[in-house]
Amino acid sequence: MVEEKENMLKTNGINMQITEAGKGPLVILLHGFPELGYSWRHQLMPLAEAGYRVVVPDQRGYGKTDCPAAIEAYNMLEITADIVGLVEALEEKEAILVGHDFGSIAAQYCALLRPDIFKAVVLLSVPYTPRRWEDLPPTRIMDKMSGDDVYYINYFQETGKVEIELELNVRDTILRML
Repeated sequence: MVEEKENMLKTNGINMQITEAGKGPLVILLHGFPELGYSWRHQLMPLAEAGYRVVVPDQRGYGKTDCPAAIEAYNMLEITADIVGLVEALEEKEAILVGHDFGSIAAQYCALLRPDIFKAVVLLSVPYTPRRWEDLPPTRIMDKMSGDDVYYINYFQETGKVEIELELNVRDTILRML
């Protein structure tokens, strides 16, 4: 019988909440926005029962994982370092990554920056799109695609405004997003 357990690990200077199950090759499932590791609850045990060590973290700033105050603490190099540190904290040498939504973007950067650790990557809902220097920034592309509407990622770019709106009624905000 495979058991599920929760743990708190130190990685890249933060405490990271994880849920894990199984033994075998390491598979890390990365959640999207505005989700938690809990979003993977239906995949955790089937993968563990199939012979994998499955680890599902709450990423930086989510759930019980530390939430640094500085905006700069949320760049992709820090997020990648969190996942690299997670592999090290688990005393593993390599991992397979599965990412959904924002977790796909994190998985892409992990694989690009540390192919020695991340040997396979599965991206759900956000495909890998290489960028060239002459390409428009992603936020400009999102502006063009959304037309008269405002795409939520672009809406979140202005510091302070969104935080005030979201914190007026956190429960209602999250329920409306989900």
